[in-house]
Amino acid sequence: MKLRYKFLFIAVALIGLSSCKDFLETIPDTRVYLQNLDQLEQLLVTAYADNSYTVVGELSSDNVDDLNSPDATGIRFNYSPSDRYHEQLYSWKDVTYNISEQNSPSAVWQSYYAAIAAANAVIEKVDEIEASGMIEGKAMDARDKARLAAVKGEAHLIRAYHHYILAQVFCMPYRGPELSKQELGIPYATKPETSLQPHYERGTLQETYDKIEADLLIGLANVSDDFYDVPKYHFNVAAANAFAARFYLAKREYEKVVKYATASFKGNDPATMRNDFWDLADEFYDEDEAARYYTSVERPGNYMLIDTYNTWLRSFGYRFWTHRDAATGTIYGPGPTWSRLMPCFGSHLYGSDNYGYILSCNCWEQFEYTDKIAGIGYVHMVRNEFTSQETLLFRAEANIFLGNLDAAFDDLWLWNHEHILQKELKTNYGTLDELEKSDITSFYTLADRVRPTSTAYPIVRKFHIDEVCPSDKYKVTNQNEPYLQCVQHFRRIQTVHMGQRWFDIKRFGFSISHKWGKDEVLVLEPCDKRYAIQIPDEVIGAGLERNPR
Repeated sequence: MKLRYKFLFIAVALIGLSSCKDFLETIPDTRVYLQNLDQLEQLLVTAYADNSYTVVGELSSDNVDDLNSPDATGIRFNYSPSDRYHEQLYSWKDVTYNISEQNSPSAVWQSYYAAIAAANAVIEKVDEIEASGMIEGKAMDARDKARLAAVKGEAHLIRAYHHYILAQVFCMPYRGPELSKQELGIPYATKPETSLQPHYERGTLQETYDKIEADLLIGLANVSDDFYDVPKYHFNVAAANAFAARFYLAKREYEKVVKYATASFKGNDPATMRNDFWDLADEFYDEDEAARYYTSVERPGNYMLIDTYNTWLRSFGYRFWTHRDAATGTIYGPGPTWSRLMPCFGSHLYGSDNYGYILSCNCWEQFEYTDKIAGIGYVHMVRNEFTSQETLLFRAEANIFLGNLDAAFDDLWLWNHEHILQKELKTNYGTLDELEKSDITSFYTLADRVRPTSTAYPIVRKFHIDEVCPSDKYKVTNQNEPYLQCVQHFRRIQTVHMGQRWFDIKRFGFSISHKWGKDEVLVLEPCDKRYAIQIPDEVIGAGLERNPR
């Protein structure tokens, strides 16, 4: 279990603290008095957010549906949400209910800035040691310098990553170097807090991305796998390159996406890090055992794992979940080489098509008992934050825009191949075939498969990426669109229940709709200001500028 330095939080202005007079008269100081490399490394163990953006992302996206709305046959239910603020997220309203819940926007904000504070404490000490060339009163030897560089790399990657996720959640999508100057960014924290009421400005989105990139490049230059007991619990070399590929995908710098995605495979054929889950499916005793393996360090395709406190699994069976259109658009619907249910992640349908829901191993609950007799403890969800399968799809998308359709197809073929390895599953799941180019061009035909046709599956979406982030070099065309549809579909399946679909909706400029109650349909248009989740009320109250509506 990770060491937790509970005194590491960001300053009053960011988390809106209000407490007793004695506390307010004490100047907060988030600096930690670190003396040696062991302490620096231990502190970095705590510098990964223990809350998750899963709930915010899933409820905002098209991966959930409302059971209280009628289906095609008119059947509807009267279910309650598992938490009241879920209704606000699903209807794209500012969240005001239960802001302290561990998956709320407020919790994401606080947890991610707390992780940044830990990284800042380490970076400050690293800079001090580098300047002096001394540690614990002695000159550093070659091994000390190598360890210090690795610590520096990880700390800068942590700071870049957490700011990146905060920007993805609370800002508009990246819109290119000019339009991003007109969008609000987030406060970029680079120093431990030592004053009572520090003043923060959000700056522009372009400034935020510039600072993320600066930290990312420092991290890439210094990251190492040589000093970890378990590299997959840290930003290792593969995870750092996968993060770089994800970051540059958001910026539409596709040559860099290919470069870093390929580097994440460490010069190997990505098939050597393939999804082996279905080779072992028959060996798992139950869903719990399957999920533990799916999110384990043993899987070659898992680059980096993050342990979070997350109750998303406990939303299953309530008002909002992955059923109906959301299910047929993800892992309970057809694809270019399968006819009904995509057998990925150990997915299971509970109930019926009308009111059932899909469970997947990438969101399975792992419970940590603090008192087995009393039956109490902490709910964990281990996130496969970076994987070879998702990074493969980064590279495929980049190659599509670069005009390298053959290279993109090779990666799409491999992703598909890894999910149909068990041919004996054909009996239960319908046809499972190898991918061909004709499958892509025939299956992802916009006119046939986009709403409002009642029989169409909600898989294909109209791209508005050229409006979100204009580019003179890269455009959606009639030739590349079927391949882009395939990528976004595969990514939606790969990341279902993890919150990342919301980020794709924003950067692709998808318009999505949510059925609401008996007869209402809510629509989110491309570049809607509600693409940016509202920053927490307590932060607005402390003086930070709110997102426009």
